[in-house]
Amino acid sequence: MSWSAGRVLALVAAVGTLAASTTLANRVLPGWAYPVCGLVAALVLVALGRAAGCSWPDLGLRGLRRPALVGLLGAAAVALVFGIAVAVPGLRTVYQDGRVGDPDLAQLLWLTCGRILFGTVLIEEVAFRGVLPGLFGATDERWRWPPILCSAALFGIWHALPALAIGRNAAVHALFGATPVVVLQVLAMAAAGVAGIFLHLWRHFGRGVLASVIVHFTTNAGGLTLVVVLR
Repeated sequence: MSWSAGRVLALVAAVGTLAASTTLANRVLPGWAYPVCGLVAALVLVALGRAAGCSWPDLGLRGLRRPALVGLLGAAAVALVFGIAVAVPGLRTVYQDGRVGDPDLAQLLWLTCGRILFGTVLIEEVAFRGVLPGLFGATDERWRWPPILCSAALFGIWHALPALAIGRNAAVHALFGATPVVVLQVLAMAAAGVAGIFLHLWRHFGRGVLASVIVHFTTNAGGLTLVVVLR
């Protein structure tokens, strides 16, 4: 892959867009604007990728059938893991999370289909499994570690602000209760980076970000729903 000036500028602009987006979403904007911020940032990133010469397949934004089928297969695997965690009493602390509160049905629908889908999943998959890997030189023809690792590392850094509240999860608190917040933050960011590689596997096999979108949404929305139902 040739690193043209346009591609480098697009990469810098993409990282700047993501930094501004996470700061606005987590520190500045009211809650209702969270998904709007994510949607706008995703559109900006796609425009940057296209302007830098990335094709639609490079961005993981072409085709529906294969990505959807692979994504649904991944969603089934996630549901199986959730089912095992629910069935084993010792694992239920995973679903005791002080960050969730006590939402009613309408609030739960807003959280899952509004905030999570557009404010979290869409922006993260378009950015870290689509545009950034494309700008770094990833392709669907073969697995290339350097662009995938670079994107995963940025995905971990992206979670710096949300990771500050990770200690409010009961399972995390039970394991790392006496651990300094900054250490927990770094561990959470590292875990997010590993999750980014896992999600890219689904994008790679599905030949599109729709596959990783489905897996990611099932994980986040399903986990939140179980936290509320099992409360």
